[in-house]
Amino acid sequence: MQLYCNSLTQISRLKTREVKIGNLLLGNGHPVRVQTMTTTDTMNTMATVEQSIRCIEAGAELVRITAPSKNEAENLLHIKNELRKRGYNTPIIADIHFTPNAAEIAARIVEKVRVNPGNYVDKKKFEQIDYTDAEYLEEIERIRERFTPLVKICKEHGTAMRIGTNHGSLSDRIMSRYGDTANGMVESAMEFLRIARAEDFHNIILSMKSSNPQVMVQAYRLLIQQMQQEFDECYPLHLGVTEAGDGEDGRVKSAAGIGTLLEDGIGDTIRISLTEDPEFEIPVCKDLVKRYTSQPNKNSIPIINNIPYNPFNYTRRNSFAVANIGGNQVPVVIADFSKIEKITPDHLQAIDYKYDAVSDKWNIGDAAADYIFTGHQVLDFALPGTLKVLVYPATWSTCSDQEKYFPIFDASGYVNSVKKSSQLNLVLLDCFSDETTINDFTYIEQFVNDPTVVIGLSSKNIHAMPAVRRMLMELMNRNILNPVVLITDSNWQTTDEHLLHFSTECGALLLDGMGDGVCLGMTASSYAKQKSANSLDTGGRNYQKNQTVEQFLNSTAFSILQATRTRISKTEYISCPSCGRTLFDLQETTAKIRSVTHHLKGVKIAIMGCIVNGPGEMADADFGYVGSGVGKITLYKSKEVVKKNIDSEIAVAELINLLKESGAWVDPV
Repeated sequence: MQLYCNSLTQISRLKTREVKIGNLLLGNGHPVRVQTMTTTDTMNTMATVEQSIRCIEAGAELVRITAPSKNEAENLLHIKNELRKRGYNTPIIADIHFTPNAAEIAARIVEKVRVNPGNYVDKKKFEQIDYTDAEYLEEIERIRERFTPLVKICKEHGTAMRIGTNHGSLSDRIMSRYGDTANGMVESAMEFLRIARAEDFHNIILSMKSSNPQVMVQAYRLLIQQMQQEFDECYPLHLGVTEAGDGEDGRVKSAAGIGTLLEDGIGDTIRISLTEDPEFEIPVCKDLVKRYTSQPNKNSIPIINNIPYNPFNYTRRNSFAVANIGGNQVPVVIADFSKIEKITPDHLQAIDYKYDAVSDKWNIGDAAADYIFTGHQVLDFALPGTLKVLVYPATWSTCSDQEKYFPIFDASGYVNSVKKSSQLNLVLLDCFSDETTINDFTYIEQFVNDPTVVIGLSSKNIHAMPAVRRMLMELMNRNILNPVVLITDSNWQTTDEHLLHFSTECGALLLDGMGDGVCLGMTASSYAKQKSANSLDTGGRNYQKNQTVEQFLNSTAFSILQATRTRISKTEYISCPSCGRTLFDLQETTAKIRSVTHHLKGVKIAIMGCIVNGPGEMADADFGYVGSGVGKITLYKSKEVVKKNIDSEIAVAELINLLKESGAWVDPV
């Protein structure tokens, strides 16, 4: 199988062509560039200039501005001139949908234009069209005629171009032939890239965005493979998870997708699309990118020649079940309580268990952890029925309740132990740190396929995710079917840094079908810094307000499982990041919808600012709330219009009515 990156084990950036955007160089080993997109009305020159400056001063190396029509495209000149007059030379990108004329104007003004092949020439009406091969080629020629003028203008003016495919806006033509697939996304971009190459134009960046990180990752990998096979070279890649949402969910979903690719040396520029002011996206981008600025040239992860899984299609690693871990069961969550000096029933509220003293019952939420690790503590109160406890072997051996308590060993400790659980033993392995090698399977071979053993994988290697992945591949090649829990500690400082670390390290593995559970923790120094709820540093944002560290870790674990579509525990919001096209206050509306629908487990609700980010961009959402005019909202069920142009003041209530009519509503508890 041809790889999509230089190596799955060694740190190496993917070689891409160098692209010039104004005075900025991108690709070909240059640093990963960070960018964002303004949310102001493009016709409001000063507001757009001021917001662009806030983004630039936050660290944006590129600023994108929407140009939905000729008027906005022409006004980019005034915006650019004002920025240059104030001493800001950051390249400007014009974002184009539907309007080739606007693109051709903008390409003469700004340093880069972004076109979406799904709606630049093609249309999307959700129609199935059966093309003959000859008819399909005729459509390609039609695209060539309409797209080539823009290519020639860009070539003449030294303007860069992003060919930006979105999963949700694939054209009817592509959908009819390739379906709603990552392959369809790749072909959509390749059609435009071939036309540009035929004109000897190469100042091109490509992107494969989706609101589903799994689809997004597969599409980028397939695109790289296709470019290598067809051209024997790769163009630079812009990474992003579109409509990621806000707060914790937006950061987790973005990091799972973008971080998975960055881990393998893929990506030349990134944008994290949050439903927040654009300047708040930049620190998150910088936090994610800085993970890759000081990596060593070598590590101790051995090369592998036989890759036992398909990185282009999701298949969960085969394992047998030990209790409720592995097999066909959803991944479990293990909460680390070992740093709490004296655990009480109140502490369990952090992991969604609430004790009602009046009824003497536990209320168990959808984000209730399956296990807690308490170290040496045996709890002095009755546990909720579904919760189990992991403790050190010495504590477990003296514990009277061995139906609720289970031991956690290191590999040598398990092999040499006389007393073991007959039901479940968690055995920890450090993957390819300086102390471990691929040949050190002396202990592992003694409990291979032991029906009571769950393997806990972590790594002290500075490149930890590939180290754990390499061990999982070794287990797969040796047909070792024990379930695996992914154990990840963070030594970072801020909430965003922790979120990005956990989401990248665990998300990358879960997206490839690896992992039957997750356990997140912090090193002693990080925990000490953040053990107070007030010390959770959110960079001025309030999305993690008043959380204990344990609550934060539990919430993050469930968010990662949700983002990777491996365990659904809450409502999912597909929310566009807003731009100059947005027809209502997206942040306020998203918060309002979230406040009344957050209890609808498994329901996917899209909140889109305008028709550009409307039915197509909603991808696989169950319901959609889309701006259709100033103060007007159109509601969708799947991709079908249900209620059109309703007043925004009653739109949220109408959305609830639609949920009720569709049988998707349950009253909050």
